[in-house]
Amino acid sequence: SIYEMAGNECCLSTGEVIKVIGFKINKLIASICENNEVSRFSAKVELPLNFPGLYKVVADKTPYVSIEEITTKVSIGPKRFVHPCFYSPEDIKLANFTIKHGEQITFNSVEEVNRTMVVNCGVVRNNRSHSFTLPLSHEGKFYECEDDQIYTLKEIAEWKIPKCRSRTVKLSNTFHSWDSSNLLPENFDGCLILTPVYEVQAVMKLRKEIVHILSDLDVEVKDITEHYDTSSFLQPLSLEDVFERTSKEFPVAAEIVEGPSGSHKTSSLMCTGKEIIIYKKYQATRVLASEIRTDSPKRHFLIPMSYKGKFKRRPRIFPTAYDLEVARNGKEQLHVVATKAFDSPHIELFSVSVGDQFLIQQCQTREVFYEGRKTLIDVLACEKILSDTYKKVLLPMYLEGGFVEVIHDKKQYQLSEICKEFCLPFNVKVSVRDLSVEEDILAAVPGLQFEEEITDSYLLVSRANRPVDLWEIPVYRVSMSVHLLSKDVQAAVPPVTKATVEEISEEQYYMVRRYENQTLHPPPRPPKMPT
Repeated sequence: SIYEMAGNECCLSTGEVIKVIGFKINKLIASICENNEVSRFSAKVELPLNFPGLYKVVADKTPYVSIEEITTKVSIGPKRFVHPCFYSPEDIKLANFTIKHGEQITFNSVEEVNRTMVVNCGVVRNNRSHSFTLPLSHEGKFYECEDDQIYTLKEIAEWKIPKCRSRTVKLSNTFHSWDSSNLLPENFDGCLILTPVYEVQAVMKLRKEIVHILSDLDVEVKDITEHYDTSSFLQPLSLEDVFERTSKEFPVAAEIVEGPSGSHKTSSLMCTGKEIIIYKKYQATRVLASEIRTDSPKRHFLIPMSYKGKFKRRPRIFPTAYDLEVARNGKEQLHVVATKAFDSPHIELFSVSVGDQFLIQQCQTREVFYEGRKTLIDVLACEKILSDTYKKVLLPMYLEGGFVEVIHDKKQYQLSEICKEFCLPFNVKVSVRDLSVEEDILAAVPGLQFEEEITDSYLLVSRANRPVDLWEIPVYRVSMSVHLLSKDVQAAVPPVTKATVEEISEEQYYMVRRYENQTLHPPPRPPKMPT
């Protein structure tokens, strides 16, 4: 049989032995449906996995009939965000626990306990987690719970499409870097029914690269696993597989089986067939920063703590009085100018005019009259700056106006100083570029907002023939496969590790914010105007 691989025709000869190492979704066929309905006349488009945008998964209305069916068709742990949730329309009585009908059950992992395969599950009641196991043999209807997360198309293909089923998604947000007008209708607001097209990933004795074979290839095969020594085949590993090895197993020599795709800076250096040394695995802190601009798209960066440039502060913008309360700290007094007028409905509180200047004090609770009755509301105590004095005033916390920070601090800061002394988000511009690198990509950006600190996973790598040139490879943002070599590697790590600023795409930005810092919780909503 003849098939196409990377634009070239390839041939599978009769009697050739191949080892299947995995199945992967190659592309998605999307049926465009309006009003959540699809008909035989609905348009269909072919979407690549890197098609940009954020999507919300629509819960599947078709039930699963057993725990075993769920485990065979749905991705379940241990990777991040692969803990699906289901509910049963009936109570499930266990030995010392009863799962109520409609209660959300989180499926965490599958393991063998006393020679019985079970799923480790959990439910949350009254803010307390309860753990239990369900055997794969348990039968009963289970429905998917609604998922409030948003995903990229690639993430949905990897984790959120059950085997032998399609997946309905709703477009939540498009990325500005992609013109989707030729694929999706203009201002599209309906749903897409995604049907996966799979490919078989395999290795062959006379090939060093991974062979990708479309699942609809017309060829007959026979399973000879039990009669063949499969250890003689290449054993490709992803970067995630390498990172899961213990620290004592490093350094290791490896050959690149499938180089990274995309525009990452390592793409041109880590070509297929090259030998590399992987010295160690580690986690490092980065500051996630975005370009300050009113139009789109914005540029996004991951900045290492070793960045040697210096920054000066830039004014922050606060849309509400609540944001002023969140931003203030005990080290300096926050000074702002109002950019939008506000008429207070309470005689006890102050009305704001454009140009008013305030020094922010603290949050208080005050009793005010509203529509003829007394009510308690949160207020922000401030000092209004007059020509030669100060006036104490109270602003309602729900005030939706606009304020711009007045900067008195002319000091230049290192990145580590900003993270230590101030709360993020924080606005800056580069005042002294990093002279240790040939090109500082941050120096040309007129303004940056430091959004948050994240912890990222890296492998420290060099080419085998040039151990002095080191690269940090982000494990979860570079897709490549390697084959470990049985070569002795000198244990000493080269002394200088240069961490560089990494510019990331809009898609990667959303992924980083969601996955790399899972302990981050959104702030509470600003208090509303009393009703």
